[in-house]
Amino acid sequence: MNNSFVPLVLKLTGVIFILSSLLDYVTLAIPLKLDSPQWQISFATSIVDRGIVPLIGIAILLIGYWIDGVTDKVQKGGLDLRLPVYILSIILGALFVILIPLHWSNLSKIQNTALTEIEKGSEQGKGQIESYLVNLNTLAQNPQLLDKQIQERTTLIQTGQFQGKQLNPQQLQQLKQQADQLERLKVLAKDPNKLKEKVETIKNELQTRLLNQKQEAEDRANLETNKQGFRTALSSVMLAIGYATIGALGLMNRGPSVRSKPLPR
Repeated sequence: MNNSFVPLVLKLTGVIFILSSLLDYVTLAIPLKLDSPQWQISFATSIVDRGIVPLIGIAILLIGYWIDGVTDKVQKGGLDLRLPVYILSIILGALFVILIPLHWSNLSKIQNTALTEIEKGSEQGKGQIESYLVNLNTLAQNPQLLDKQIQERTTLIQTGQFQGKQLNPQQLQQLKQQADQLERLKVLAKDPNKLKEKVETIKNELQTRLLNQKQEAEDRANLETNKQGFRTALSSVMLAIGYATIGALGLMNRGPSVRSKPLPR
């Protein structure tokens, strides 16, 4: 086998790795939504996840050139891709460095939006609790309305239908639970002190449940942000070091070799 075959295959493979990954980056960027933090997060994550591919391509390409040097098969005047590759490495290294603060900034925006939505949901939940307690007091103070609601649910349970439609077992179970709750409320309504105590207990339970749900949602949002941020940032740092090292050392080693050539007479 010709000694130049293996280096040629390595160079070709490296070029294919590099070009296909760069094409992949361009494809991922379409359509551009630079004003969307969510798009920027997705794009940055995708680039970092694929960041190792061009690095492998560069390594394979340079190994091909190294084998040429060892075997003294370097063709004078031929196409030398090492300088463009070193420059590309520097550019990619800088890109991954820039991605770190940009990615954290976008994650912070998304996190703040999520926490704001959680706060809004909590406020809505508080309003629903207050409405529920007001409804309980209204029913307790209006025996006729309370009896009417109990009767309506009892009728639905007995007929198994609502507005001509058959109720499923889950709906019937909910109606039975509601009827039982109304019956207990009817008993409590006869003793204002017990009713007040029960309403206060229900209020505390619902508020505690709402507070726990809010805390869990905030913890999930913070955890997801930190996990994604640290993962992408750490990967970006390693990729930046790899690309910058290859680019910088390549340019440094290339410089002296160029200057060491004798000047033509």
